[in-house]
Amino acid sequence: MLEHMKLIHILHCIYIGFISIDCGLRNSSSYNDSATGLWFDPDDGYVEGGMRKQISQKFMADPFNEQQKTLMSFPDGSRNCYTLPSTIGKKYLLRATFTYGNYDGLNKTLDGSLFLFGLHIGVNSWEAVNLTNWDHTSILWKELLTVAPSNSLSVCLVNLGSGIPFISSLELRPLEDTMYPFVNTSVSISLLARTRFGNVADSITRYPTDNYDRIWESDSTSYPGVILSTTNKVESLPGNNFFNIPSVIMQNALTVDMNFSRSRIIITPPEGPNIDTKNMQLLPIFHFAEINGSNPNRRFDIYSAGELLFSDFSPSRFQVDSMHQNGRFLRNPNASFLLNKTVSSTLKPLINAFESYSLVRMDNLTTDSEDVNYMKEVKNHYNLTRVNWNGDPCSPREYSWEGLTCDYSKSNQNPRIVSVNLSASGLKGGLAVSLMNMVSLVYMDLSHNNLTGAIPDYQLKSLKILNLSNNQLVGPIPDSILRRFQAGLLELRFAVLYCAIR
Repeated sequence: MLEHMKLIHILHCIYIGFISIDCGLRNSSSYNDSATGLWFDPDDGYVEGGMRKQISQKFMADPFNEQQKTLMSFPDGSRNCYTLPSTIGKKYLLRATFTYGNYDGLNKTLDGSLFLFGLHIGVNSWEAVNLTNWDHTSILWKELLTVAPSNSLSVCLVNLGSGIPFISSLELRPLEDTMYPFVNTSVSISLLARTRFGNVADSITRYPTDNYDRIWESDSTSYPGVILSTTNKVESLPGNNFFNIPSVIMQNALTVDMNFSRSRIIITPPEGPNIDTKNMQLLPIFHFAEINGSNPNRRFDIYSAGELLFSDFSPSRFQVDSMHQNGRFLRNPNASFLLNKTVSSTLKPLINAFESYSLVRMDNLTTDSEDVNYMKEVKNHYNLTRVNWNGDPCSPREYSWEGLTCDYSKSNQNPRIVSVNLSASGLKGGLAVSLMNMVSLVYMDLSHNNLTGAIPDYQLKSLKILNLSNNQLVGPIPDSILRRFQAGLLELRFAVLYCAIR
């Protein structure tokens, strides 16, 4: 029976497309998370390198969830990437969590020094993970809404010289294509705040209440805030499926006591070292539903840093109104928003839920997909374990793979690999055909290795220099290579090569 129930849970997770990874999990078994009912897997097969760690034994009883107990640490390399399967063009919610737990015994988050590393989504910078003065057992999460550029999504941890990167868990959740319509291949958004208002028992609301496993933090503000609630179902307006807010979240709201002198609600961002709104471009989304049982007269204006966003707004009764600026990002240094009662309104403002995001530009282009696939084949063929051969081979430039030279001259096109230098890299076996399939390759140096066998009959249309010296290759040089050499189109280097020129 237990195995049957486990199979049902696993099949359900596969059906809804969730990927849940407990990073650094020491055994190879998946487990069911008691809080969400979701199955979490170890990170085998999703990442190369890294060291499996667990938080200090003294904190083992404190974690909010099971995923906080272990982590994957990356002391080697400037960039280390997880690769998650995805569907090209599909929208996803991507969440990474971090709990330090003094796993290394160095007290790094509280020793007074800067503890910060980078987080990339593919080849683009997502955000910095700043754990300076962060409590050992507190969980920090970063969340991104993005569109998959290919059949995989990469999440990379980048060493910035101010602390060893690590990660506790990684979660991928598919969204409906109609949701968050301003998210596209050029624009992703990083979560700043997602709040539900009202008298809610749990501090966190997520799956299965929210089908997309968005995390909603609860805000039950004290006086002069007044909590409203209803048992009536609150539904989205017909045709409005942009956000799909659970009805149970919209059944609660916050307003202001009618006897209080002020008639406004101020929404402020969470505080912490990871919240730096001064340079952010913000996208607020306000979720409203009138849940007062009578026939109310409630009208208010919505402001951002003194700018009027929506005037004389009146929420619909028991229907969701989600108000946003159609993908317009705002400059709002304090990231605070004001709901102010109009003169003609009888009742004061209310709000049920709120989301705020910052802009993540997806400007950097990935390496040409064919070149990426060929280099992966070469990497697997020779079992290469170079520290920085992680993530995209060419992009961003500062993290390009050692031994590769890429062409970035065409700014609107994907970078191409034009040079491969694997000299003295311990290569063994035959020549990998993939190397010669890269149509932009101009220079290739495979000298001083232990390559054996014959030289394949490559069609080297772009290659100008080929160095195969100091290997154990045998047999004649193929006609296609020989003709290019004789025509002066290819420079061949053959020292200690056991072959014949016919």
